[in-house]
Amino acid sequence: MAAGKKIRKAREGIDREKLYPLADAVKMVKERASAKFDETIEIAMNLGVDPRHADQMVRGVVTLPNGTGRTLRVGVFARGAKAEEAKAAGADVVGAEDLVEKVNGGAIDFDRCIATPDMMPLVGRLGKVLGPRGMMPNPKIGTVTMDITNAVKGAKGGSVEFRVEKAGIVQAGIGKASFSEDKLVQNVKALADAVAKAKPAGSKGTYIQRVAISSTMGPGVKIEPSTLTS
Repeated sequence: MAAGKKIRKAREGIDREKLYPLADAVKMVKERASAKFDETIEIAMNLGVDPRHADQMVRGVVTLPNGTGRTLRVGVFARGAKAEEAKAAGADVVGAEDLVEKVNGGAIDFDRCIATPDMMPLVGRLGKVLGPRGMMPNPKIGTVTMDITNAVKGAKGGSVEFRVEKAGIVQAGIGKASFSEDKLVQNVKALADAVAKAKPAGSKGTYIQRVAISSTMGPGVKIEPSTLTS
């Protein structure tokens, strides 16, 4: 079947203007995830913020109750005992000056980055490399910490970092098409709750304005925002 026909078929039964209850939206997206691989289920949340203002930045981390279905490679900047702790916790890449040099040269062999506080003067030099990728360690989201074991295990076990983009949108993967509907609903609610709690003081009016869910290859389905917490 041609790609165009597949897309049209997948859109059948979806009213693109209607806001669906969360459980119904999840069911519709799962039913239409028909790729030959296990598609990622993604959510996009339009927020009533202007990220250009510092007091309207939304950022945080949440551990999804059912994981993401994705195996993340975790890099840790640490020395000595903390470096050994990172390795024991399952970090994929561990180093200090040597790792800084590799990353600065473009060799980024990890998806999530954690650092001990004493390493930040060194890691700070990588802002131009890690910053645009959203990978710069930050104490506000628990990626600059002395508790390396829990940080690594959290990253490996399904913690999701979220950060509002320039257009006021938070996007995140919340599971796989192979997950049950209940597990996907639980993950969406956990993320929505974390985003709600991260509401900045500078946000005025309606905070969570529009929400849509989709699979990697499937059409988007709009969600009634009030059902994210019910």
